[in-house]
Amino acid sequence: MIDLRDDNSKNSSPAYGRRNDSTNVPVTSQRGLAPLSPYLNFDPSYLPATQPEFIFPEGAVKQRGRFELAFSQIGAACMLGAGVGGATGFYRGLKATTLAGQTGKLRRTQLINHMMKNGSSLANTLGVVTVMYSGFGVVLSWVRGTDDFLNTLAAATATGMLFKSTAGLRKCALGGGIGFGIASLYCLWNNREAISQLRHHSINPA
Repeated sequence: MIDLRDDNSKNSSPAYGRRNDSTNVPVTSQRGLAPLSPYLNFDPSYLPATQPEFIFPEGAVKQRGRFELAFSQIGAACMLGAGVGGATGFYRGLKATTLAGQTGKLRRTQLINHMMKNGSSLANTLGVVTVMYSGFGVVLSWVRGTDDFLNTLAAATATGMLFKSTAGLRKCALGGGIGFGIASLYCLWNNREAISQLRHHSINPA
């Protein structure tokens, strides 16, 4: 029988067999199979596990800015409003149709109307508030050249005041106070670790 294999396959480099002794990495997919190409394998030591998963330019901030976050925040606010408003509308529709004694298709239609009306109304309200807040936050970050908790407090206060600006000075101030209070709770929650460390150092000074 004539051997039709290429002469080069007979004189292949001995460094690549069923195990590469230089890297101690097997070059076969399973036991008993023919050796794979050495280019399909690599030494895992060349891929250190301590490197970050994402590459950032030197000195870049490793988080998205307010402008990038605005889109996800607005979308999340609309979906949250639609969900909460739909659930509230369903509950109100159940009460209204039960009191009216409606059944069958008429009751289902009324339930859908209540859900759609309340869901769209709350989704629109939360979406508008989030657009205002994101706009103020982006402008303040651009003017001040930094993004910190002061921007969050100022943006939330201005949002509350603008949202209630057509209802009179008293409600305008009340809206600003509510926005400031919600933003303060948010900032305290985000910086709870730093606050606990400060409290620990004040109680037990070095």
